[in-house]
Amino acid sequence: MKISTPGRICLFGEHQDYLGLPVVAAAISRRISIEGGKSSDDMVRLHLPDLNEEEAFLLKEPLPYVKERDYFRSTINVLRRRGFVFGQGFDVTIHGNIPINSGTSSSSALIVTWANFLTRLADNPKELSSKELGEIANEAEVLEFGEPGGMMDHYSTAIGNVIYLESVPKIHVEGLQPKLGAFVLGDSLQPKDTLGILARCRYGMEAIIAKVKQVDPTFSIFTTPLAQADDYKAHLSLDELGLLKANLEDRDILIEGKQLMLASQNGTAPHFDQQFGQLLYRHFANLRDHKRTSTDKINRMVEASMKAGALGGKINGSGGGGCMFMYAPENPEAVAEAIKSEGGIPYIIYIDEGTRIEKQ
Repeated sequence: MKISTPGRICLFGEHQDYLGLPVVAAAISRRISIEGGKSSDDMVRLHLPDLNEEEAFLLKEPLPYVKERDYFRSTINVLRRRGFVFGQGFDVTIHGNIPINSGTSSSSALIVTWANFLTRLADNPKELSSKELGEIANEAEVLEFGEPGGMMDHYSTAIGNVIYLESVPKIHVEGLQPKLGAFVLGDSLQPKDTLGILARCRYGMEAIIAKVKQVDPTFSIFTTPLAQADDYKAHLSLDELGLLKANLEDRDILIEGKQLMLASQNGTAPHFDQQFGQLLYRHFANLRDHKRTSTDKINRMVEASMKAGALGGKINGSGGGGCMFMYAPENPEAVAEAIKSEGGIPYIIYIDEGTRIEKQ
């Protein structure tokens, strides 16, 4: 059997899900696959030729974790707790073309693929919905190891296409079908600074919200208008006020973006591509100037892309390095060359479907 799952980009709501705000994410046409079947013994053998690595372990119960982010074992443990039985091991080969450690959810795609593979080949096999596979992957990657992270990566890679995801007051996933053309993903080859960015964007923003609520208990990150932010000038530094405004504006950009995509799929957005690109770039400006998730190199990659004809784009993922992407429905090749000229590695990508069986 062969299963594959896409990576993802975050269109709107970057660095907002942990504040309880919604996100819009899209699956991309770069994927991870697992191919193989049951072994003749109780060993799990994993062949990763792209990384020139091999891994093997006995199917003990429960499986002890022997390294950080031990996702192959954690997925089996999570599935066992959900009632799945594994009496035999597996022999599989893993391939992928999603950039690794660059903000495009390669790890989440891997776990979704592994969960989809395991549930279909368990002693008591069951075909799960893509939403259920996303929940299992989140449990195996985030909850099992007590790591920070929302549900966006797991739901978007499992479900595919474009999704709107709310986490507050409860999980709500809505599939969107906008008429989107080509994107160009650009890997900066710079390592991400996830913890440093989180310290500013998450913990810094949580402290700002607490400070504002002390002077205005009615403040809400969900409903307070952007124009009202200036009311708190006396209580915040310029830097804090900028970060507050950026989050309120990004919240509104997402709402506008969702409405635009709904209009696109209904055929009522005649200037969709231009408007969509502008919203992406506005979101990027806030990430660059106030959340400070971008880098000089990524800024150059974005601006060179705009000069080459891209309609907009942004840094993708936690930031401080990693990938960016540009919306370039008319001339993706020229935009790819512009990214390459600034030292990035470009990939022309399209919106893709979620986890799927490639071969029975």
